[in-house]
Amino acid sequence: MIRGMIDPNFLPHNSHLEDPAGFKDRDPQLRWLKTQYYVYRSPLLDQFPRIPGIYTLGGGRQIGKSTLLKQWMLELIESGVNPKALVFISGEMISDHYALYRILGDVLKAMPSAGLNYIFVDEVTYIKEWDKAIKYAADAGLFERSVLMLTGSDLTLIQEARMRFPGRRGKSDVINFHLFPLSFKESVLLKHSTLDVSAPDSIDVLFENFNNYLCHGGFLTAINEFSVNKTISIATLTTYSEWIRGDMLKRGKQEHFLREIITSIIKRYGTQVSWNALSKDLSIDHPQTVADYAAHLENMDTLFIQGALLEDKLTMAPKKAKKLFFADPFIFHALRSWIWPAQDPFKTQIQSILADPEQCSELVEACVVTHFRRFYPTYYIKAEGEVDIAYVDKNSFWPIEIKWTTQLRSKDLKQILKYPQGRIWAKTETKSKMQGIPVEPLPLALFLMG
Repeated sequence: MIRGMIDPNFLPHNSHLEDPAGFKDRDPQLRWLKTQYYVYRSPLLDQFPRIPGIYTLGGGRQIGKSTLLKQWMLELIESGVNPKALVFISGEMISDHYALYRILGDVLKAMPSAGLNYIFVDEVTYIKEWDKAIKYAADAGLFERSVLMLTGSDLTLIQEARMRFPGRRGKSDVINFHLFPLSFKESVLLKHSTLDVSAPDSIDVLFENFNNYLCHGGFLTAINEFSVNKTISIATLTTYSEWIRGDMLKRGKQEHFLREIITSIIKRYGTQVSWNALSKDLSIDHPQTVADYAAHLENMDTLFIQGALLEDKLTMAPKKAKKLFFADPFIFHALRSWIWPAQDPFKTQIQSILADPEQCSELVEACVVTHFRRFYPTYYIKAEGEVDIAYVDKNSFWPIEIKWTTQLRSKDLKQILKYPQGRIWAKTETKSKMQGIPVEPLPLALFLMG
């Protein structure tokens, strides 16, 4: 029955069709989960749809999208859904839209003729002109009883789905989902599920966990490895950097240009840069080429391009310089170890950065900025002075200055002190005020924000 239902290439990911009870032991992702010290259950599992439609799940490489889908499949089966109403298809095994359409047709013919079916097409953006197959199948009414979940490591997946499938997505209130690395709060609760931040000793727990988060970020593989071995191996760092390089090559980009651009980003980390200024330091002739590479990295959820805020319009100032931040501390470390290989990158690179006040401050700022961008339009302010973060919410902007130091000086805070709604997040264990502006312990504020 199973071999007649789907292409044999997809059998390893669909063992539930043959043995539903053994799915969690035979599936490659679920089997891997059982070996991990910490297993995370994303809140997205409670938000995923149960009504027909075309849905998207975006997120960077190695972030756990495939594993999340397998967890969802397992929960659906355990909730009583017919196992034969679930099929997982890997886009990496499909050449073009013709093949995708044929595979979808074969799968749908073999699925139950009553009730809701679930079809998961993982990494759909690997398939040439994938959207043509989905649009044609939707127009033919093939998905009237199906939840079709499309995943991709390129966030243009979500943008393209919005443009190409208007009126075909279904009636669910939420149709696009985004999987980020674990936030600081999520990583803390993974290890301390009953933490009470109002308890006096909780601030020590938060500071310790924040220092660890600056090492492993929100990537579960790195979190588990660090928790067990108190280090992050070359293999773990290399796995991620190789995915980034490979995906850029598939997009027709040049590895030597990518290396130059990433090197320049790291050297100028946390500073204001323009595409013109970056291109002058590189062998790349045109600023637009640099901008194009940065845009691709941003679409891959690897980079965040932070623009300056136009305070009167609450939008980005297009002519002002940008700040470039990697989307997670682990991404920073992985790409840095690729640019400057070392025998023990954890000791000679990661730990040395955390021990250097200036470099650590840059990493902390990047970490906080990229947390805010998950929830709000996020900018920086450049006026007489600078403010690290200005996020937009409720038709206003809210400025925050990041100071990873215990010594706060008014001359370094002159711009943030101009805003009554401003806040200062600092390396302090207690709350206080500076000229009326709240000063908050950064790990606590980040935890509560998350």
